[in-house]
Amino acid sequence: MIIGFGFGNPLQSIIMLLFTSLISYVIYQSLRNVGRGKQNPLLKREQRKQDYYAQRQRAREYARRFDLTDEEIERRLDEEDRI
Repeated sequence: MIIGFGFGNPLQSIIMLLFTSLISYVIYQSLRNVGRGKQNPLLKREQRKQDYYAQRQRAREYARRFDLTDEEIERRLDEEDRI
């Protein structure tokens, strides 16, 4: 998010607007990078890759578990109603 302001004559206002926007941008970027830390890009890529594989595996497990036909859904609903 960039915040800027300016007042005075038009040229001074534009310069102030650009300057305050630049300060705002630098502060934003520095705060954004604080939480990231300095990590090896290859390790970061490998970690993301493992996360994607884990998500894909969970999706397959859920697909096997919940891939039901209409008859199976009706049967499960009937079983739950009995309880």
